[in-house]
Amino acid sequence: MNSEEALQAYEKMLLIRLMEERIAALYKGDTIPGFVHTSIGQEACAVGALMHARVSDVITSTHRGHGHVLAKGLEPDRMMAELMGKEAGANNGRGGSMHVADPRLGIFGANGIVGAGLPIAVGAAFALRERGESDLVVAFFGDGAIATGAFHEAMNLASLWKLPIIFLCENNGYSEFSSTEDQHPVAISARAGGYGMQSIILPGNDVEAVADGIAPVFEQVRAGNGPVFVEVRTLRVHGHYEGDPQVYRDKEQMARDVLAADPLVVSRVRLSKRGIAQSVIESVDARVLAVVDEAERFARASPQPDISTVMDYIYSPSPLVDTGILADPDGAVVSQSRIIKQALDDALAGNPDVFLAGIDVAGGNVFGLTRGLAAKYPGRVLDTPISESAIMGLAIGSAMAGRRPVVELMYLDFLGVCLDQLMNQAAKLRFMTGGAVQLPLVVRTQFGSGRSSGAQHSQSLEALLAHIPGLIVVMPSSGADAYGLLRAAIEDDNPVMFVEHRLLYEKKSAIPGEGFRVPLGKAAVTRAGTDVTIVSWSRMATHALTAADELAALGIEAEVIDLRTIAPLDRETILESFRKTNRMVIAQEAVVDFGVGAEIAAIAVDSGFHSLDAPVVRVGARYSPAPYAPLLEREWEAGPDDIVTAVKRVMSC
Repeated sequence: MNSEEALQAYEKMLLIRLMEERIAALYKGDTIPGFVHTSIGQEACAVGALMHARVSDVITSTHRGHGHVLAKGLEPDRMMAELMGKEAGANNGRGGSMHVADPRLGIFGANGIVGAGLPIAVGAAFALRERGESDLVVAFFGDGAIATGAFHEAMNLASLWKLPIIFLCENNGYSEFSSTEDQHPVAISARAGGYGMQSIILPGNDVEAVADGIAPVFEQVRAGNGPVFVEVRTLRVHGHYEGDPQVYRDKEQMARDVLAADPLVVSRVRLSKRGIAQSVIESVDARVLAVVDEAERFARASPQPDISTVMDYIYSPSPLVDTGILADPDGAVVSQSRIIKQALDDALAGNPDVFLAGIDVAGGNVFGLTRGLAAKYPGRVLDTPISESAIMGLAIGSAMAGRRPVVELMYLDFLGVCLDQLMNQAAKLRFMTGGAVQLPLVVRTQFGSGRSSGAQHSQSLEALLAHIPGLIVVMPSSGADAYGLLRAAIEDDNPVMFVEHRLLYEKKSAIPGEGFRVPLGKAAVTRAGTDVTIVSWSRMATHALTAADELAALGIEAEVIDLRTIAPLDRETILESFRKTNRMVIAQEAVVDFGVGAEIAAIAVDSGFHSLDAPVVRVGARYSPAPYAPLLEREWEAGPDDIVTAVKRVMSC
């Protein structure tokens, strides 16, 4: 680092320090709401590490991310306004301190979940590598993240695929309130060896040492030699959060550490030794203070978000779907699994940004559904380790970087092992960035009871997914809908959970044709009727049609609605039918309690059109895990006979 670069580094560190000190004061005075975690003492890590970064490089950050985003180029006034929750903030006041982001600068976001940015970094790195411009990702995280599963899954996949990532661990000695020494059985940098990854250790209080030490790492990673693990040993001066009394730290020792390791003091001494005049340093000090003063002034003067915008940025606008192209009735009659494969094949052929990834996907997946696509589309149908969080992060990061991933979650029951990436990342990133990102990704998964798969492979969890704003949840029943909905989902700019029913895979129907699309969020009336409305979805929609035929023989004309999309819910189609029949039965494969059916029943009862002729009745599985024994499973789950019984009940009122 030459003298000019050293002075620039000092100025950037001073900006971070003065911003953090001002933020701490404003937070104490209640001008900044929420939670605040400052990076005072760690300035050399961010500045030194990003001295060699390009605008087109990507960073992922942590809840202690102010220094990272400032070092990457975020404007101080926009950051300060964001922390005050103002409309002029970097994220229009939707993110706040823990979620500052600006994708135009390669800042894919600070993150309130420890370790959660690491799988996203994997996805971004995959997209950057495929772009072929030698850009890379710097994934910042603290020593506490080393213990998370997300860290290990991300490290493993990055090393396996030789992705361009620098994993930068800021070891500040504390994981929240606990000493790092009490959290890890081996040295932090030793973790890298388990993944065949090179590691280095740098002194985090010396910006020149960090910048010079990491320079060859940037060159190595840019050259395509795979990821490198960098541990930067630094010092957290303030507590885990602003207001933390730090009773767990020895005050006298902490004071000595701060005095000896303050990166700004180290930098000033170095600048003097380089012959930089004191007046020059003081000029920098004055200039930075003015910038911070202006950032505060700008933020205070900025307007609050208009309350009319409270529902903005949750979803990207969906593209218009041409519903005039009808399914080809003369198409080849094949299984629904073949139809889904054809939809994936056509999507891959039609858009080079589309790729498939997941466990055993290249080999065909557990049902053989994707077999042959890897050979047809080299490098775009990818097997992954059994790492569901990394798979979801791969989708999120690559979607943020411009790709259109279709990833597979082998069973819907496995949702729990990757729920954070879907619930707290995919569903919320557009909102938390104030609409700055789009997440065009699809997660294909499958479910279904009826084959003695047991309690951990038979669950219908759509209600859990539908309860997460930001996700679209699709559950087709017919082959044509599976094709049209999947193509529409891949072309949509939102995260879509595409939930297939494995017992429908071998149901045969005609391939609808390449141009056929079904709009997301639109239900279908699959059978007209006047006496009662039956609302259902997925396999239960086929059971509803069977039940309706039986009811017709009894003189009861049921109107059957197939939701097709659970979220957003097509309330209009449901209520239009209900106005006509004034009776409703809701059939779901999931357990009845706390389900989607309960939401639909509430909508019907609350519609206010007229008094009900009969109660709204729900049909579904009993409130129990799925039994393994076939006899018990048949008793537990619902079918056409249960729908018929429920309709007879409401018709008798």
